[in-house]
Amino acid sequence: MTIKLPFPALRLRKPRGQQCLNAGLLLSAGLLLSACGQSDNQISISSDERAATAITIAANRQVAEQLNLNDQQDFDDARRGLIASPENLQVTSLADPATKVWDMPAYGFVQGDAPDSVNPSLWRQAQLNNIHGLFEVTPGIYQLRGFDLSNMTLIKGDSGWIVIDPITAKETARTAFNFAMQQLAERYPGKQNISAILFTHSHIDHFGGVLGIISQQEIEQGNIPVIAPAGFMEEATSENIIAGTAMSRRAVYMYGKNLARDEFGHVDSGLGKSPAFGEFSIIEPNQLVSETPTELTIDGVQFQFQYTPESEAPAEFTFYLPQYKAFCGGEVVSRNMHNLYTLRGAKVRDALKWSAYIEEARNLFADADIYFASHHWPMWGKERIQTFLKQQRDTYKFIHDQTVRRMNQGMTPGEIAEDLALPDSLAQAFSSRGYYGTVKHNARAVYQGYLGWYDANPAHLDPLPDPQRAAGYVALAGGAGALLEKAQSAFDAGNYRWSAELLNHLVFAEPDNSAARKLLARNYDQLGYQAESGPWRDVYLTAALELRTGTPETGINIATMKDMLLQTPVANFFDTLAVRLKAEDAADKNWRIKINFTDLNESHLLWVENAVLHHRLLSKDTPLEGEINASLNLTHPLFISMLIGEAGLKDTLFSDDLSIDGSKIDLVRFFSLFEKPATSFAIVLPD
Repeated sequence: MTIKLPFPALRLRKPRGQQCLNAGLLLSAGLLLSACGQSDNQISISSDERAATAITIAANRQVAEQLNLNDQQDFDDARRGLIASPENLQVTSLADPATKVWDMPAYGFVQGDAPDSVNPSLWRQAQLNNIHGLFEVTPGIYQLRGFDLSNMTLIKGDSGWIVIDPITAKETARTAFNFAMQQLAERYPGKQNISAILFTHSHIDHFGGVLGIISQQEIEQGNIPVIAPAGFMEEATSENIIAGTAMSRRAVYMYGKNLARDEFGHVDSGLGKSPAFGEFSIIEPNQLVSETPTELTIDGVQFQFQYTPESEAPAEFTFYLPQYKAFCGGEVVSRNMHNLYTLRGAKVRDALKWSAYIEEARNLFADADIYFASHHWPMWGKERIQTFLKQQRDTYKFIHDQTVRRMNQGMTPGEIAEDLALPDSLAQAFSSRGYYGTVKHNARAVYQGYLGWYDANPAHLDPLPDPQRAAGYVALAGGAGALLEKAQSAFDAGNYRWSAELLNHLVFAEPDNSAARKLLARNYDQLGYQAESGPWRDVYLTAALELRTGTPETGINIATMKDMLLQTPVANFFDTLAVRLKAEDAADKNWRIKINFTDLNESHLLWVENAVLHHRLLSKDTPLEGEINASLNLTHPLFISMLIGEAGLKDTLFSDDLSIDGSKIDLVRFFSLFEKPATSFAIVLPD
């Protein structure tokens, strides 16, 4: 049986893909709908249209004059201990060998002086992040850098290798670990096995590749410790579940996923080159760190842990190795200013706690003579490390304290962001530069953390939606032609932010106005070229790309998350199903559906009430109250396969792992109440 789902209620900005919602039987109605495409109004681009303007060139030269870009200390540190670097570090997808998930040679253009189209400070960071290979931090500690956004660290244990943060994807993790084993085979003959795994925190670029280097069976058979901070599994599997679709789409902007790797496109993300978009995985820890200090001996190596929740990640730790006098900062400290708010979208991070953890680490591990971390390159020397930790500590505390100070003077988030600047003692430190986070958006994050989105100005309490406001501004300017003329004048004067604001109104009022889209794209080009932050550059240049070529048809494939989803609590999926409910269709519905996971020996009740989806785990000892419309009996792996589209209608109907009790019609009707979020939706266009 196939049913046709109704269109969602009309909205001012319709999510892409929801116009073609057709449902099959069972879960395919609510969860497995294929996104459909639509044609985009593409705009041609001339060969010189993206060139940096004279004003952008002058702005970038001014940055170069303000900083000591000739300082070679970071380059010396980044190259120190290099054992070997792969000649052609390209990694292909496990699912599709024709697709590259990692391509370091694509960044080969990042050499020499900065081109006019790249902020010279960001160019310097990009050059540092280009230095890749296997490095000896000190005999017994090795790092694989440049195989992914983050680092994989190997520590020699008595019986094997202790792996710290097996990077983002199975493909890149496997490549990195195998490369290390090849290079270290002569130094440590017979030591090719993994004796322990540590996840420093709950972000996917620090655990997603784990099943590329070891299997769950090997861990269980070898009784291998898998150690993580308390709360790791809950945070790692839930962070992107509820708002994952929106976050994934925004991540395309933040990391420049669709940009060319060249001087007019993506050059670096500040924190590293870019995430690897391969297959992701996770393994549940069998040992948790939940307090400071925690001392453990792991395969003969003594570890002293610092538990740092609600800092850079909700679940995180750092650690110290006394026998090496080496401090691993995880991602609590790194060689750039980090995000208090990440542009892909996430909960605001606590700058005050973050700063306090750095001060705690500085005192706890004051004897550290080596620093290394989950990103960037190490540092050697007790005095240098202490200075670095103080600068990192004060970068976050300064932004916090001075934002709150201005907030209490009545300044708005925009006013604070425009006014706030680091003192020279921090601004001249490359490790505090805004290559990833920035003072401007971190200041806004502090404000948001205390006071939320409302700045207390009543005009901002209930503003008109973007398209209506845009139409009003275009009319106020005297029409599209007059507004375009004013925007062109602002562009010619180098007032790119103002020109972009004017043109954004015009594009939202007249999305087919090719002249407006072209000029807005040129503004975003120049703003991207001047950005010191890798994510800011990628956001601006991705916006320019989409103004010229249209919104992408599809986004990130959920199938790459299969190993992650298999470890995610079932209740989390029902939470995300609840935010897909088409309330306008469910207002008078009261269906009750039971889902039995036959292999997990657990059952869940789903019901709709007051246009809200509820769910609860059913207790074996408590009888089910009221009648149910239908029961769906299936295995957890089949549920995941259906969710990601691996198992289609034919597979499920004839599978021994699925059966239905009760009304199949009611089951179909129930799941027809849910829409599938589009994997791609318009951002710079009023789709």
